[in-house]
Amino acid sequence: MKRFGLLCMALILTACSEKEAAPEPVRPVLSVKVEALSEENLGRFAGSIQARYESNTGFRVGGRIASRNVDVGAEVQKGTLLATLDPSDQQNQLRSAQGDLARVQAQLINAQASARRQQALFDRGVGAQAQLDVANTDLKTTQASLDQARAAVNQSKDQLSYTELRADHKAVVTAWNAEAGQVVTAGQQVVTLAQPDIKEAVIDLPDTLVDQLPDDVVFSVAAQLDPSIHTTAIIREIEPQAQSATRTRRARLTLTDTPDGFRLGTAISVTLSSAIKPRIELPATALQEVEGKARIWVIDTQSKTVSPRDVTVISRTDSSVVLAGGVKDGERVVSAGVNSLKPGQSVKLDEDSQ
Repeated sequence: MKRFGLLCMALILTACSEKEAAPEPVRPVLSVKVEALSEENLGRFAGSIQARYESNTGFRVGGRIASRNVDVGAEVQKGTLLATLDPSDQQNQLRSAQGDLARVQAQLINAQASARRQQALFDRGVGAQAQLDVANTDLKTTQASLDQARAAVNQSKDQLSYTELRADHKAVVTAWNAEAGQVVTAGQQVVTLAQPDIKEAVIDLPDTLVDQLPDDVVFSVAAQLDPSIHTTAIIREIEPQAQSATRTRRARLTLTDTPDGFRLGTAISVTLSSAIKPRIELPATALQEVEGKARIWVIDTQSKTVSPRDVTVISRTDSSVVLAGGVKDGERVVSAGVNSLKPGQSVKLDEDSQ
């Protein structure tokens, strides 16, 4: 009986020893790879691609628009007919001027004949000097009237040509401000033409941000529908005053290059960034507070074990923390479940981090 008791005690001690020697279970963890930030994101803003040079064109005479020959978005060449006015008034003015010219031309023929007759009589000694002077004066007056009539005809022809609105250069029609049948005045804006050769990015920036832009700010421009179409830009001009309704100032950016996908009117996304001293940003769940100190758990990717490391926090939000150091670029850090880890504990990495 005594031997049986000793045997049971030995078995119990052996079981306890094996239980104490059991290894820590492997714990699955989520993790992130550390990437040092060398740029500070100052914001992202929506904008569009526009032509640097635009012209608001109108007729040089007033009248009723008879036709509109092109639509918005059409590409036009120099001399392309854009719109016409009803030319009735200008045609009547031209006919009137041409009639006056014909009348003066007939008067000139008579004045020339009269001057020649008076000169012949005076040369034979039978004509008076006074009559010759009157004939020559009438001739000069009629000649001046002829020049005036010719100028009136040319002016009427110009007025008639002004009833046709033509493109002054190769352009794209971006807006119409009048329709067929509408009466417009001389110089009134009718159509907007944009030169497609030189394009730029246009965005509206908050007034408070404009005054704080650093000198080394970088503008990254990408198409909203296809971010793979992108380039960089620099500021060309910023409006000196903010718009009263939105408190924003319009900025025009010169593109470093112009990808083919950047057509006039393309919606773009512009990201502002500035170079900063390298720092680390991690999810807020990766940080553990122990006795007033901040620490993270770094994973040894070879042995699949974790170890704690003290860090210095620069700033934090509800979702992230920014560290001044304590971890190197490229290391892997546990991003969730840090409160249940122990030094040297084996972990199983999530599939996304492999």
